[in-house]
Amino acid sequence: MEIQILKKEKCDENIINHSIAVRDKALEIAKQFDNVDLDIIKKGALLHDIGRCKTHNINHAIVGARLAKKYGYSEEVIKIIERHVGAGISEEESSDIGLPKKSYIPKTLEEKIVAHSDNLIHGDKEVSIDFVIKKWEKCMKNPKKNIERLKELNELLIEPFEHK
Repeated sequence: MEIQILKKEKCDENIINHSIAVRDKALEIAKQFDNVDLDIIKKGALLHDIGRCKTHNINHAIVGARLAKKYGYSEEVIKIIERHVGAGISEEESSDIGLPKKSYIPKTLEEKIVAHSDNLIHGDKEVSIDFVIKKWEKCMKNPKKNIERLKELNELLIEPFEHK
């Protein structure tokens, strides 16, 4: 269903492939937890970049949330889409980068899983957290807070299960 929506919205094939890879990574991470809604994770991961069908700037998360609402998705899925960028964007940072002033930091476990899965997928290939940190250091003006949040997500979602 979600892939058909991406195609209906004329998303590029690379966005669809990326979204499928993010879904797969998110479901892999989610298996480590008993208390997550896999259906919400699956839908949120597949639709997290639907806004890129209309724009490739930072607003794609807001545009995507609006599109998901139009298609009747739950508030949980809409929040995943809205809060998936990076490791989240604080209210203070949001106004600095031209977003409506509010917090876009993932709150629920499902939101955190999808956001971090997106971080760990570059194109449709999995990458390390070190790769993400280096990329952010190159492309962000002041990446320190973002990298701290990225590491916190990794400590919560990946590190406890690395040696199982």
